[in-house]
Amino acid sequence: MDLQTFFQKDSFARYVGIELLDVAPGYARVQLDISSHHLNGVNIAHGGAIFALADYAFAVASNSHGTVALGINATISYLKAAGEGLLTAEAKEISRNPKLATYQVSIADADRNLIAVFQGTVYRKKDKIANR
Repeated sequence: MDLQTFFQKDSFARYVGIELLDVAPGYARVQLDISSHHLNGVNIAHGGAIFALADYAFAVASNSHGTVALGINATISYLKAAGEGLLTAEAKEISRNPKLATYQVSIADADRNLIAVFQGTVYRKKDKIANR
């Protein structure tokens, strides 16, 4: 199975509306069009929707080497409120060894305002994506 097909199998990302834009080794870019059902009680993008977007970018980037990678830690800092509209998350690998890898994800709105920053670490299994 190729990586693009593997990543498209993520049922939760599809359900939420997250779209994969780009993937390369150690890198991913994804987007989510925030609409009314992504808003919280004060009419801004729900933190869980933003976290889900960042987490999917993290998952794609960390599995992009073809080795199964599972998150073991993740943190997010929300810097600015976002309303309805397009959000893009860009994940970049900042460290990788045979067992662990760390990624930084930036989430921005359509005007390139930084909405949140996310950092996550994965455990890299020996299993290959092609076998899934």
